[in-house]
Amino acid sequence: MRNRPIPGSSGLVHAVSVFGDPVLHSPCEDVTDFGPPLVRLVEDMYATMYAAQGVGLAANQIGVPLRVFVYDCPDDDEVRHLGHVVNPVLVEADGITVRGPEGCLSLPGLEAGTPRFDRAVVEGRTVTGEPVRITGTGWFARCLQHECDHLDGRVYTDRLTGLRRSRALRAARRAPWARTG
Repeated sequence: MRNRPIPGSSGLVHAVSVFGDPVLHSPCEDVTDFGPPLVRLVEDMYATMYAAQGVGLAANQIGVPLRVFVYDCPDDDEVRHLGHVVNPVLVEADGITVRGPEGCLSLPGLEAGTPRFDRAVVEGRTVTGEPVRITGTGWFARCLQHECDHLDGRVYTDRLTGLRRSRALRAARRAPWARTG
């Protein structure tokens, strides 16, 4: 087995866009160029995700409105899932709905009980254009749904309702990183 570089080890760390930034609230464009710039973007995304101590990161979270996300996330059995998906489509989300704690690198320090399906399947491409299908359960299924939402211009607070939503949005407005104006 040959040694492979650690994802993100040659990447640049970018600033993470925060809640309220228009790039987080607009659907992303499909990737059409599977060349070196896409490889560099994915490498930078890994570096940024690790620097921010996250388990997933969508391209629009670093200001790039393309349909790409990276992940390094355990499932409920502590099995590590590491990868990336280009032009992902959430093709299945089913099983029981679990309301669990969910946070986001674009809403640092905040968390809310967010309903998600316990199983998710995402199809897309690798950086080289090869088809990929990823199935996740538990925490990893939550991650897959969360990152697909980002690429559709949604953040987890969009999934909240009632008092839970009001509290989360109030906390976001009052956070030290909140966008003003």
